[in-house]
Amino acid sequence: MTVVPLRAARVYRSENAERSVHAWCHKTLSQWPELGPLPPVQTRLGSTQVFRAEGGPGTPVLVLSGVNFSAATTVSAARVLAKDRPVYLVDPPGQPGLSHGQRLGGARTEAYGAWLDELLPQITDEPVIVLGHSRGAATALASTPSSRVAGLLLLNPAGLTAAGLSSESVWATLSWMLHPNEHTSGKLVACLKGPGTDVGGVECRSEAEWLTLVARHCRTGSMPHPLNAEFFRAWAGCPITVATGSHDRYFSPARLHGPARRFLDAKVRTIEGAGHLSLHEQPDEVREFLRGFDA
Repeated sequence: MTVVPLRAARVYRSENAERSVHAWCHKTLSQWPELGPLPPVQTRLGSTQVFRAEGGPGTPVLVLSGVNFSAATTVSAARVLAKDRPVYLVDPPGQPGLSHGQRLGGARTEAYGAWLDELLPQITDEPVIVLGHSRGAATALASTPSSRVAGLLLLNPAGLTAAGLSSESVWATLSWMLHPNEHTSGKLVACLKGPGTDVGGVECRSEAEWLTLVARHCRTGSMPHPLNAEFFRAWAGCPITVATGSHDRYFSPARLHGPARRFLDAKVRTIEGAGHLSLHEQPDEVREFLRGFDA
């Protein structure tokens, strides 16, 4: 399918806003010296920044982050995954991060699928597992199966069905967007994660700091709409694992069970105690899912 995306507003509200976000990303990425940037990849959606870290002997994994998250916010989880395998982290164009800052209009998810088709041959000659979290899962499903995709790990996946909404999640999101500060961002992180999360912990404070920066300096993204059935049929025969947090308010196990079985012939694996940010909450559990592809 040929997709011609429409250009819309820039992600960043100003040049100073862009510099602030980029500075945060560079500072956070520098905490993992083994994670090195690849040369920027030119795509139809603009320049794309990819990072790679060496790892164990397992099949490499390419991580596509969720809505309003980035390669920098995934460093802690990716360091756990790298114990078994090389890791690629990607900042998609049109989202907060270090890639091209033009946001898309029109058929966004389809355009990102075509972008991933274009990106993979330019960064690797070997098969990779594509780990799509939230919006990243929709991007993975909208791409085209190829010899470079060893399998899909879809975490808290958008694309299969519409996101569920609750009064708590809506209120937390609106408060964060209208009054971005440490308090409202912390409330949103608590809403995104499972119960018992230590919102005062180092990881949560870092996520709240990032979300405050995004709300102040960026035009924030949203969950994509469910994909058409044609995208799912293309993946028949490809190894696919679908998993979500037991307390995910957006894509609960019950909400995903029917679509995952109907469209992908896949069971939904439940990550107990996790919310919508299962990759960040329980990276060791995600590491185990990836080991299943090696077997």
